[in-house]
Amino acid sequence: MQPYPLWKTLTLVFVTLLGALYALPNLYGQAPAVQVNTLNGDPLPADFAATAEAALKAASLQSETSHAEKQHWVLRFAKPEDQLKAADTLKRALGNSYIVALGTDAKTPAWLLALGARPMSLGLDLRGGVHFLLEVDIADARKAAAQRYVTDLPTYLRKEDVRYTGRRQDGETTVLEFADGTLREAARKAIAKEFPELTLDAPEGSGTLTARLSETEIKRIVDFAVQQNLTTLRNRVNQLGVAEPLVQRQGVNRIVVQLPAVQDTTRVKDLLGATATLEYRAVEDSGAAAESAAATGIVPPGSALFFTREGRRPALLKNEIIAAGVNLVDATATVDENGQPAVSIKLDSAGGKRMFAFTEKNVGKPMAVLFKETVVTTNYNAEGVPLREKRNVEEIISIATIQGVFGNQFRTTGLESKEAQNLAVLLKAGALAAPVEIVEERTVGPSLGADNIEKGFTAALLGLGLVSLFMAFYYRVFGLFAIAALLLNLVLVVAVLSLLGAALTVPGIAGIVLHMGIAVDANVLIYERIREELRNGAKPHEAIQHGYDRAFLTIADANVTVLIGTVMLFALGAGPVKGFAITLAIGILTSQFTAIVGSRALAQLVFGRRARMKDLPIW
Repeated sequence: MQPYPLWKTLTLVFVTLLGALYALPNLYGQAPAVQVNTLNGDPLPADFAATAEAALKAASLQSETSHAEKQHWVLRFAKPEDQLKAADTLKRALGNSYIVALGTDAKTPAWLLALGARPMSLGLDLRGGVHFLLEVDIADARKAAAQRYVTDLPTYLRKEDVRYTGRRQDGETTVLEFADGTLREAARKAIAKEFPELTLDAPEGSGTLTARLSETEIKRIVDFAVQQNLTTLRNRVNQLGVAEPLVQRQGVNRIVVQLPAVQDTTRVKDLLGATATLEYRAVEDSGAAAESAAATGIVPPGSALFFTREGRRPALLKNEIIAAGVNLVDATATVDENGQPAVSIKLDSAGGKRMFAFTEKNVGKPMAVLFKETVVTTNYNAEGVPLREKRNVEEIISIATIQGVFGNQFRTTGLESKEAQNLAVLLKAGALAAPVEIVEERTVGPSLGADNIEKGFTAALLGLGLVSLFMAFYYRVFGLFAIAALLLNLVLVVAVLSLLGAALTVPGIAGIVLHMGIAVDANVLIYERIREELRNGAKPHEAIQHGYDRAFLTIADANVTVLIGTVMLFALGAGPVKGFAITLAIGILTSQFTAIVGSRALAQLVFGRRARMKDLPIW
């Protein structure tokens, strides 16, 4: 039997120690904790620790540990009851400038944390919480983009002194009519230069020019809408004060939101699905002309008819938007000089300049605040099938006379208390680029998560025990080598998952249990090859040598085919399927090392020095 290379033995020892080190934090468990960070994401004050501890001491509470972690502060407690009391105490003591969230904190020793060793995080199905699958309304995003050109194209043509005789909107297509072909050609050249994202069509023999969004622009609009909504939803979730949330894109137009430790979904659904925003517009008329427009349905050009929230009184507002949700930098719930709920608004430079220019010219004139929101309601038909209906709410929440000139900072009044708070959160988090609809909702209780952990752990132990019994019975001493390699493999899988920061889920546990059976397949191939060599008359040392050398390609081929399957599962599957694919792929890769290098090193250690060995302890 050839001497086993020293570098392989040293590599095995190094990998084993490294894997044990980074898997070790998972043995210490988690403890209930409270996580605190600032509302605007700024670093915590230098004296925050003293402030927090003083508030807890006044409430007769004591944290086990209190430490900074990234941009937030974590206080760990011995019991969940203390955690809940501490969260309430800190909310009252710190005020609205801080976000206080419930979570967990690892009881890992400081020396392990200093080495970057942390335990695996648990998925929603193991720790409890809520799961939402949101669908972005792509059709609405395309419609809104097309609608912008209904206003932009005529304005641009008037600026270029190109006259058109008519204009109409046909879905996402804008049709312009011209008196002759010369004007149409001039319009086509001007529009093509200024709006390259449009596809223009000028049929021969007609005086019309058709403009529609190009396929490239449509794809960009869709991607932007989903990405904008993703960012906005992350901001809104942060405003909720949820520790370790998950907000990620799934497929073309869907977004997954998972919020651990949240059980009441009412507040979450209100914020996630809301598309509330504000628009500041000039008032054309709020008297007789508005009453006439409401009665006849005839609205003067350049205006739109809306109704006030209180009393449902009609008002004509100019189509030109002075400032809107996209210009908002900050929004805070406050009260006005009369003690009534209000939202303090801060605009960006562009919005502030427009607001300053408008108020400078219109002191003493009215300006309206238009509130827009998309509401999704669910009704049930006679068969009990849910029917979801979207309704656009557009209401004037206030019409106020401009008392003076102002720019990027002012207040909006006319709101209810809870509405002011919700609106401030929504505006601060940003407006959704397109409406979203909740198409799937799940709530996992903490007791169910604990039950999943217990059953998953039992399944893993049972699988390990049955595989170990079979290998020890059928392959005797070599079976013990396979069991040792399998145990090392499990340690390495846990270590890799911990290093990657991957969340362990129920499908992930299923992947680990499945991979235990697949992992010993490599040893089975090796041991069957050894038995075949012995039947062909090879000596024991030669049989071991040939068994490991000649089975390598077969093992690699089998593992590659499984890895291809896991890559497809990860690329095309949803969240739970991805968790299964990740753990299975990691297990396959580590088993290639442990089954070949690990078990061979043990075989070399046990049988390598037995020069006169006549047989092997294998059936």
